[in-house]
Amino acid sequence: MKRVVSAVLVAGLAACQAPGPISIPGITRAPQSAEDALEAYYRSLPDEFYPRAPAGLSLPDDNAPLSRVLVGSCHDEEVAGASATLQRVASEEADLFLMIGDNVYGDKDGMAYANNQADLDELRESFADLAAREDFKAVRAAHPMMVAWDDHDYGANDAGREFPFRRLAERVHERFWGLENKDVGAWPGTYYARSFGPEGQRTQIIMLDTRFFRSPLTATDEYGVTGKERYIPSSDPNQDMLGNDQWTWLENQLQKPADLRLIVSSIQVLPTDGHGWESWSRLPAEQQRLYNLIGETGANGVVFVSGDRHTSFLYRSEAALPYPAHELTASSLNVSWTASTDETDTAQIGEGFPPDNYGAIGIDWTAGAVDLEIKNAAGETVRQTTAQFR
Repeated sequence: MKRVVSAVLVAGLAACQAPGPISIPGITRAPQSAEDALEAYYRSLPDEFYPRAPAGLSLPDDNAPLSRVLVGSCHDEEVAGASATLQRVASEEADLFLMIGDNVYGDKDGMAYANNQADLDELRESFADLAAREDFKAVRAAHPMMVAWDDHDYGANDAGREFPFRRLAERVHERFWGLENKDVGAWPGTYYARSFGPEGQRTQIIMLDTRFFRSPLTATDEYGVTGKERYIPSSDPNQDMLGNDQWTWLENQLQKPADLRLIVSSIQVLPTDGHGWESWSRLPAEQQRLYNLIGETGANGVVFVSGDRHTSFLYRSEAALPYPAHELTASSLNVSWTASTDETDTAQIGEGFPPDNYGAIGIDWTAGAVDLEIKNAAGETVRQTTAQFR
């Protein structure tokens, strides 16, 4: 199989350099890119090529109001032994668990990066390893789940639309999570939304895709300097985070009736000056476009949810939206890098929490408020704030 895909890839690269018709099993035309040349091969892959998650629970009924949602990101499937955090998540009472990115580290084999594989061997192996873990099986058996991807389960560190194997990565993601026959399986990218509860108690959950369409970021001019660690804000007038189709889809979603809206972005939305890692602030025109769209559609009750950072944070901004905007960053489930952090952003509430953790969102429909909590691996609340949504 590897010999076949390598031949297809070479043919595609050659076609990009010297346009003209090429022959690939099932297709004869002039591909526009190596990615395009690979598409016919990807369409031919058998079902057993793809790893599958253990059977999960059905999502809550459309008319069932949610009262508690759990959130987690950054889970390394190669870490030996059961994850205390995942075990705790499995034991919690909740209506839903959102696993929102870096759900596996499929671009790494141990400490070495492995992301130049046209058939994404390492990514598929990582998902197969996740499926076999008893702690993950316990979570699947305990909670209905909604999912988003980030760079490490997309297939390449910090990658966007330039990743040449993104179409196969999308297939791997959607088949693993059982989404290939849902609405999200019908369009490029992995974004989708669901709503739960009756009028007056309706929660809309919007899972964004911040990888498949995103334009390249601008590398820092002072590597490692606080606020400019890896990237600086782009001045490119053509910067893009979501792509035209997803932006249009999001506008339509924001016009649907809801009392509380959880907008899930794998990377952070509100922070602007606390760090120079990936975030919406590295594409500032797109960050403002998101805020403007929420305002223009009159979308009420927005709370942002994010991951990625290997540290959990809580944020509040008075300037982003027509009403106070809050964000819960929950990270990481089992990839903690340090015990403490001195990172501070203008919108930040209190200190970040780097040890292994997950997030919890408690919904009080009577008060019209959500409790945003960061919980450690033992399930103890270590950071908390309350956001009014009406």
